[in-house]
Amino acid sequence: MILIAYDGSPDAKAAIQHAGKLMPGFPATVLTIWEPFTTMLARTPETLRPLARVRESGEIDRQETTAAEESAEEGVQLARAAGLDATPLTTSLNGTTADTIIEQADRLDVDAIVVGSRGLTGMALLLGSVSLAVVQRADRTVVIVPSADVAKQRQRDLDR
Repeated sequence: MILIAYDGSPDAKAAIQHAGKLMPGFPATVLTIWEPFTTMLARTPETLRPLARVRESGEIDRQETTAAEESAEEGVQLARAAGLDATPLTTSLNGTTADTIIEQADRLDVDAIVVGSRGLTGMALLLGSVSLAVVQRADRTVVIVPSADVAKQRQRDLDR
């Protein structure tokens, strides 16, 4: 079984497509992670916290859960179209995104983790902060897939 981290981004969609090419027919779990309001609030600057408390946290968490479920289902549909035997999974953020991905991979005892690579910040210009953290800490195979746009940009950078 493989675990595919899915957030709806072009890189996550590319990861699903690539996984389907590499492992057609393989069982896959499409994981979408949502962040609880209290976790978001903890990262909010002190001066903005009164504004962040305007809405009731339970309702926000319900909305985030629903959005994550819809995203995971979208990922499952893409995975099935790519030839994978996919099921959805949503979970709340536990630590970092990479921690949560690895935790779910361990819980499901998957053979491989598939993630997209955004490559947006710092050292993550090559991999992406989440994909870099997953590959550094995982104890199983990790497949990192850039979107077509990211791959083209990287090729242009190499050609300079």
